[in-house]
Amino acid sequence: MSLTTGEENVPNAVQTYDSSSNMCLELALEGERLCKAGDCRAGVAFFQAAIQAGTDDLRTLSAIYSQLGNAYFYLGDYNKAMQYHNHDLTLARTMGDKLGEAKSSGNLGNTLKVMGRFDEAVVCCKRHLELSRELDDKLSEGRALYNLGNVYHAKGKHLGRVGQKDPGEFSEEVKECLQEAVSYYEENLGLMRELDDIAAQGRACGNLGNTYYLLGDFSQAIYYHEERLSIARQFGDKAAERRAHSNLGNSHIFMGQFEEAAIHYKRTLSLAQELGDQAVEAQACYSLGNTYTLLRDYETAIEYHLRHLLIAQNLNDRVGEGRACWSLGNAHASLGHHEKALDFAKKHLEISKEISDPMGEATAKMNIADLKKVLDLPESPMESGDQMSTAIKDHSGNIKEESKDRLQRLRRESMEQLSLIKMTPEGKKSNPNNKKVDEKSFFDLLSRFQSKRMDDQRCTLPVLKGDNKENKNTVNLPKNEEPEDLFDLISGMQSKRMDEQRVELPNLPGLQTSGSIRSRRATNSCLPDDNFLDQLVRCQNSRLDDQRSPLPVLLSEDSDAVENIMAALPINKPTTVPDEDFFMLIMRVQGGRMDDQRATVPRANEEVGVANGSVPQKGDNMGKKSSKKK
Repeated sequence: MSLTTGEENVPNAVQTYDSSSNMCLELALEGERLCKAGDCRAGVAFFQAAIQAGTDDLRTLSAIYSQLGNAYFYLGDYNKAMQYHNHDLTLARTMGDKLGEAKSSGNLGNTLKVMGRFDEAVVCCKRHLELSRELDDKLSEGRALYNLGNVYHAKGKHLGRVGQKDPGEFSEEVKECLQEAVSYYEENLGLMRELDDIAAQGRACGNLGNTYYLLGDFSQAIYYHEERLSIARQFGDKAAERRAHSNLGNSHIFMGQFEEAAIHYKRTLSLAQELGDQAVEAQACYSLGNTYTLLRDYETAIEYHLRHLLIAQNLNDRVGEGRACWSLGNAHASLGHHEKALDFAKKHLEISKEISDPMGEATAKMNIADLKKVLDLPESPMESGDQMSTAIKDHSGNIKEESKDRLQRLRRESMEQLSLIKMTPEGKKSNPNNKKVDEKSFFDLLSRFQSKRMDDQRCTLPVLKGDNKENKNTVNLPKNEEPEDLFDLISGMQSKRMDEQRVELPNLPGLQTSGSIRSRRATNSCLPDDNFLDQLVRCQNSRLDDQRSPLPVLLSEDSDAVENIMAALPINKPTTVPDEDFFMLIMRVQGGRMDDQRATVPRANEEVGVANGSVPQKGDNMGKKSSKKK
């Protein structure tokens, strides 16, 4: 389903359902189905419609937030992804759902990592790990360890970009991050072996190989990449197999094993063609051209660099095109084809100026000057000026000396660093309306929820005057009262407790409180519907026993009081309370519990009368019933 279709169906779906809760759930399920089918934009439209419909079910709302955050993550909108993962984290903490809190913390950590906020990502991922271990959830613990390794690996690569260092030549700060990544990846690998999760073992081995490569430990990198390759072949995962071959080629280059590297790069090229990935195909050709240059097989190197150049032109990749021209110029110069080398050098200079690459521009000018000297061609003023020489010294020095250095040190750019796809963008400024969820706000929520509840739940009973100890616990019951007076008595005791016992949830999108439900449905009904009553029962179910106060034991001689109370109770009588009266709500909620809460009143009049053979008094309903049975 396309985005347009999804957006057109949302209003129709909204009109289909009568109940907002059911409508919210159905829209969310459709959004989930669309996201699983790969249409995240249409899925987001349905999730947003579900939030507009609203629900009072916190778990449903939490699931919607989580999936909305994931959908925005895959769409590249990391600010919105972080916003909804924050909402999910807030609800999980409010409900006391530790598993939900662990998952939302992990999702939030992954989002922060992509945004470049590595320190915050570490905090979230460590919270994920802590909760997973507390719950003894091995799968969740494995994901937390894997995510922590990814965060430290990404942080190390980010810090290592400065200065274009080769693997193993990074600063101590970078190495510390990479070592942290290794420790978490190895712990994850051990746990996955314990759980016999082969696919997860493959992912851990691939990441360990990449991290050891950056640390300069190429033998360890080769060991883990070979294990990754074996697992990829076991599952028939061509993409993972292609990555493993590429990484193995990179590691063999730095080990000086050029023939082995060429074998792996050729397999990378074959798999890229099989997968139809032209960008990776161009990278493999570039790597093969550089490898054969190191082997001094310049004819083969030119062949692969030309293939790289053609693909770069088809993909409109000017950076890749400039590198191909530079490599072709060097290869032709090594074969003595100085005229062709000069043409490629000029093309390299043109592209470097176009893409504002000062390093490439200085290198191209030096190559052109050297080639013109060999061909005995006059130099232009720009090529012989002091400014050019200064720029060359500042950026690269003598190009011939640099080439010798590169050959001696076997220097080569990693194929993964030559990706034609843009790197993940840095984090954008956070939406000022999004408040960061922290521990302080969470404990404020708990404080409001729990404060003063014990005092509010105590019931103060009036004490009768007198010295009789039995009368001290006796309630001064009203006599000859109407049903409205009985409800007034209940109202006086319970009126202020309902509001004080409600949980104050944050103002989250899509969350319906009892007040919002009443206001939305006031035009349709004077009373809240069954969904509200169910929520009320769930909230108050555990408190009913605490709120009950026992009625006094009536003595047999208080028969008049018994009769007055029984006559006042609305048994088998039509109610005179208007439908819009608040106490109808109490009757519906407490309908099955009033009998449980009543103290058993001895039917003194009936029992004494029967025993003495007396006739029931006029108006005695119980006497009438007993006479009918006879």
